[in-house]
Amino acid sequence: MYAADDPRSKLASASPKKATPLAFHDAQRQFYYEDAPQESSELGRVWYARGQNLVTVYADVKAGYSFKRAAQIDEYVVLIPDRETKVRVAAGNDQQLVDGNSVVMVPPGRSEVEVLADGVIVILATTRSADLVARCANAASYAAPDPNVADFEAWPPAREAGRIHAYSLDVPPEEGRFGRIFRCSTVMVNCFEPAGPRPVDKMSPHHHDDFEQYSLVLNGEFTHYLRWPWNTDMNSWKEDEAVVCGGPSVTVIPPPVIHTTRAAGPSNNIMVDVFSPPRHDFAQKAGWVLNEGDYQPPA
Repeated sequence: MYAADDPRSKLASASPKKATPLAFHDAQRQFYYEDAPQESSELGRVWYARGQNLVTVYADVKAGYSFKRAAQIDEYVVLIPDRETKVRVAAGNDQQLVDGNSVVMVPPGRSEVEVLADGVIVILATTRSADLVARCANAASYAAPDPNVADFEAWPPAREAGRIHAYSLDVPPEEGRFGRIFRCSTVMVNCFEPAGPRPVDKMSPHHHDDFEQYSLVLNGEFTHYLRWPWNTDMNSWKEDEAVVCGGPSVTVIPPPVIHTTRAAGPSNNIMVDVFSPPRHDFAQKAGWVLNEGDYQPPA
């Protein structure tokens, strides 16, 4: 359910409605401003959390910190939200210096992300990386998989395989386009512009049949409203949730929860929505995925 002026109101209709599941997974949250980090050293603090398909790594670190992968199984994403932060990304025979306010797609295999100026980087990698999964604070929450999430299937690789793809977030808004969307073969990110409070008569309650939404709050304050559907078994019913999430934090919204989010801070509320694998409906909208030309289309 979207307001008439919401770009998502023009999305192609989803497949016929599925039967309401008989079991549901809980939403997952990690508050970087109050939860203990999973790693702490003189170079900074790092938090790990997961959903069914994705691990989020939030690193608030100093120059000299590096995130290394010896034999990464698939592509991963590096988000560098602050302009002052700079990184060096190396993968295979490719190496790039990347300014802040950027998003980077790193190919499989050996790679390193070295922080050159103090700041925050966010790593988004699939749960196929077992070593990252093992570090997650909520690893036990997925001892039994979420039964409502479709099996993960990567999309086709980049047209220039083995290359690093870096993109500036300095993209002006465009009428009819929803946010600033970039994707690789495993992850899609939508980086929203900073915003003030959301009007209470412009909410967008909706649900996803079989994929998660990871809502990463970078600054400000957002309230996530979640409503689990009813089914024939009252034992599985869950109470509605309205949880205030400050920045920085991450929330994993499972399917088929009805959800909507309201920016509540007075100004500069910044959120990034993440999906793994990428969303077909967003990818099918001409002009929405800003780097679509660098990747082979899905079948």
